Amino acid sequence: MNSETHSTTPPKSLVIASRESRLAMWQAEHVRCALHKLYPSCDTKILGMTTRGDQILDRTLSKVGGKGLFVKELEAALAEGRADLAVHSLKDVPMELPDGFALSTILEREDPRDAFVSQFASLAELPEGSIVGTSSLRREAMLRMHFPHLDVRPLRGNLDTRLAKLDRGDYAGIILAAAGLKRLGLEARIRALLDVDESLPAAGQGALGIEIRADRADLAAWLAPLHHPQTAAAVEAERMVSRSLGGSCEVPLAAYATWHDGTLRLRGCVATPDGQRVLTAEGTAAAPDLEGALELGRRVSADLEAQGAMEIVRALSTASGARVPPAATPAA
Repeated sequence: MNSETHSTTPPKSLVIASRESRLAMWQAEHVRCALHKLYPSCDTKILGMTTRGDQILDRTLSKVGGKGLFVKELEAALAEGRADLAVHSLKDVPMELPDGFALSTILEREDPRDAFVSQFASLAELPEGSIVGTSSLRREAMLRMHFPHLDVRPLRGNLDTRLAKLDRGDYAGIILAAAGLKRLGLEARIRALLDVDESLPAAGQGALGIEIRADRADLAAWLAPLHHPQTAAAVEAERMVSRSLGGSCEVPLAAYATWHDGTLRLRGCVATPDGQRVLTAEGTAAAPDLEGALELGRRVSADLEAQGAMEIVRALSTASGARVPPAATPAA
């Protein structure tokens, strides 16, 4: 873990920090295998860790500290030199990283959509009063908006825990990220994929990010071949929407960008948890570089702010006791 190593010299050893859930370990192993192909002589190990977010399962994330609970222990391992890199599901990475850390690498995206898992064929087939589980206020708002007759309840735990709760009858159906199910070979559990027009994905959903210490230029160079520029531009535009609006687990906020013939299209959405008020905005940028993608995110967030998004953000942040973000600076 010598930061003085010249970037063109293959690393002798690397340690990947990861949460210990089955999905997180799959993600870390995916990166380990990719690194092995690049550097066959490198001894790459995975350091499995249990985070606070994994330990607290009886309360929603918005009430216990947000997404940062899934990454703090991994960042401590990086800071202390026990690990070189940490692999994250990008939708679980806070919009602002602590000083001294960098999101150096974003891998090509998997399916970003939400998935319906149930014995029923679709959400529309669920009887009135059926219990549907989700860990996300974004998904809760979507469900309440489109399916007000359903009983939406919190669902915490790793993917296997959530599926077990469904299978024992605690829920008639649950909503999960399609990417996680596909990565673990559980695609057969998906009864329906929710169209993005019905359930706009969370910023970064379906993408993996690699976090390192900001002073590890050598490591950033070694990881560069894993970076997928198109995915990176899309998810950075999405994350800028959330960052500009002070988005957190307390706010139902979605942002999703797609490429079409060299043009990046970004859609954003802010809603109240009951689904009664939904604000949407979108914009495009022709062949943007990273700064162009960030500017697209600023424009879409400014449009949402002009519609009153900060009223929703501030009300929910105040109700949860979270820090109320300052008003975003309008894009030029």
